[in-house]
Amino acid sequence: MLETIGLFTHVVGELLVAYTVLMVHHRVLNQHKIDRKVFATMRSEQRIGILGVLLILTGFIIQIVS
Repeated sequence: MLETIGLFTHVVGELLVAYTVLMVHHRVLNQHKIDRKVFATMRSEQRIGILGVLLILTGFIIQIVS
């Protein structure tokens, strides 16, 4: 059970990090400029990315413990 939770948090973390990277690139490519709106969006996506990294670490630790 604990292994499944660890694997799940790890996968969700990886997906969040991948999503934020893709969205930042998409936004910059479409806007062709960086203004306040893009900076604000990048900040919120950065927070999601940090959450993703924390979930990856948590999943890894849970997998090691179990």
